[in-house]
Amino acid sequence: MFEFTEEYEPLLREVREMAEKVIKPRAKEIEESDEFPWDMVNHLFDEGYLQVLIPRHFGGAQRDITSFCIVAEEIAKVSASMALLIIVQSVGTLPLLISGNDSQKREFCSQIPRDRLIMAFCLTEPLAGSDVGSMRMTATKKGGQYLLNGRKSFVTNGGIAHRYVVFAKTDPAKGRRGISAFLVDKGAEGMSFSSKDDKIGMRGIPSCSVLFNDVLVSKTNLLGEEGDGFRIAMETLNRSRPAVGAQALGIAESAMEIAVLFAMRRRQFGKPIAKLEGMQFMLAEMATMIESAKALVYKAAWHLDKGLPHATKYSAMCKFFASDVAMKITTDAVQILGGYGCLKGGNLERTMRDAKITQIYEGTNQVQRFVVAEQLIKEFLEKYGMGRDWSEFL
Repeated sequence: MFEFTEEYEPLLREVREMAEKVIKPRAKEIEESDEFPWDMVNHLFDEGYLQVLIPRHFGGAQRDITSFCIVAEEIAKVSASMALLIIVQSVGTLPLLISGNDSQKREFCSQIPRDRLIMAFCLTEPLAGSDVGSMRMTATKKGGQYLLNGRKSFVTNGGIAHRYVVFAKTDPAKGRRGISAFLVDKGAEGMSFSSKDDKIGMRGIPSCSVLFNDVLVSKTNLLGEEGDGFRIAMETLNRSRPAVGAQALGIAESAMEIAVLFAMRRRQFGKPIAKLEGMQFMLAEMATMIESAKALVYKAAWHLDKGLPHATKYSAMCKFFASDVAMKITTDAVQILGGYGCLKGGNLERTMRDAKITQIYEGTNQVQRFVVAEQLIKEFLEKYGMGRDWSEFL
């Protein structure tokens, strides 16, 4: 079984206890009302989880990616939506930490914990999802400012976030090399929001489209240099994908727990169904997939924390593997519960709906497989080159 080092045990116990005592009693209500839980925001800021990656001298918790994953996994066991809130907050903060200059970090990073600001990340567009380079939103230079025009879709925290990291093309002719990143405040003139998306899962955490009509943004709100946007976005997602994997892992663990407990209590043919061979095979596969996903998630986090090579590969691997595991385990758990698994309003039904989006956001699992394959080919080219005779390996 996967074990954490002593360094992370106190955090694990702290998050687990908080999730059980504070979040779990609210999870069903948040799901049913689909209202953004501001009370949870205040509590998660108090605990340091919404500023988990921000340095201490800016008022943050200064935790690493492994800690980020622990928080996401443990909270996802009781509420995937609240885990999403923490993940998206960090996704909206990471561009600042990655490419913000000293002045931007002092001003903006310190504001997040001090003023309890909610962050959002605006990358996806109606015609630009996995293919980021095809985005159409533009940022036209106008003196010391930029005019932003375009539309972003599926913006998590859209409408409730106080500040948005927005990606737009400053040089459309350069494709993805012409993308830049900006910080935009919610009250900016010309910025508007669509109605909230009615999602099948992750209820309580809104997403919507955000429209930009001649929104003026100061040059001081440009992150990095013009054309750095694609790099900033990819480096951000590289660091957050293990947390999505951890979120999916928490969802899967919750579903397996429900399935095992049900199988131990449900009797058919004169004995608990957990004693039936076919059922035991399903439970064994669940446990094995969860342990495999957990090892991969935390291997990716470890590579990122240590700045090791191949972090991109492991980040993509753990995201697609853990989320596929979550979808399979939640579906199999519903099968184990039979008719009871198909009833609305239960925890298991919620896990299945929540699991699906983990296969899609932060880069679809098809794209993650492409990333892994490209990284693998790159590694082998560096090791063997193109001139080596392949027949010697047969």
